[in-house]
Amino acid sequence: MAGRLKAPTGRYGGKSAEQRQAERRGRFLDAALQLFGDTPGYRGTTVAALSEAAGLSTRQFYEEFRSLEDVLAALHLQVNDWAEKAVLAALDAADGLPLVERATAIFHAYAANVTGDPRRIRITFVEIIGVSPRLEEQRLARRARWINLIRGEARAAAERGEAARRDYRIAATAFIGSVNGLLHDWSAGWVDATLDELVDELVRQLVGIMQPPGWSGKDPS
Repeated sequence: MAGRLKAPTGRYGGKSAEQRQAERRGRFLDAALQLFGDTPGYRGTTVAALSEAAGLSTRQFYEEFRSLEDVLAALHLQVNDWAEKAVLAALDAADGLPLVERATAIFHAYAANVTGDPRRIRITFVEIIGVSPRLEEQRLARRARWINLIRGEARAAAERGEAARRDYRIAATAFIGSVNGLLHDWSAGWVDATLDELVDELVRQLVGIMQPPGWSGKDPS
């Protein structure tokens, strides 16, 4: 199929075409969160099944999306946006706090948001993997945003004298990998710990990266 079908225009039932389109899209994404994030998963879902779960027709599906991959792409971005919004709000609320308290606020916000719904974990860490080069590029791009957030926090902490001054590019990349792996394994039942214990461990790791052994808190320059 070359592209989406043309959506209807004009007002109906007191709603504009744009409002109706946004509602339809939201219903498809809600249905996708359930089907992709639970049973049968992305690879076991058909357009007909997704449309039925959304209470809409396949024609309406193709007015909004070209393929199920487009739906997964949109859902992956949405789940990441929810987590990012929670983290940015926590960062704003933690403004001025010491490094450990600020890091704890960040990870509590992220972990609570991502693990609060197991379907989000599956979308973020399971269903998106190996679908296509396009979605792999999107996954890595979104991961890069989290890496850059950690790098930004590290630079800011260094400016405050709370962290070593160095290039955190590799360290932040490795750290985000450990965050994702730990949360995935915990959600799968492979790590026997409370969420608070996970957050405490992540904070210890991050602080250890920013304040390595031998660091005195003084700028060597």
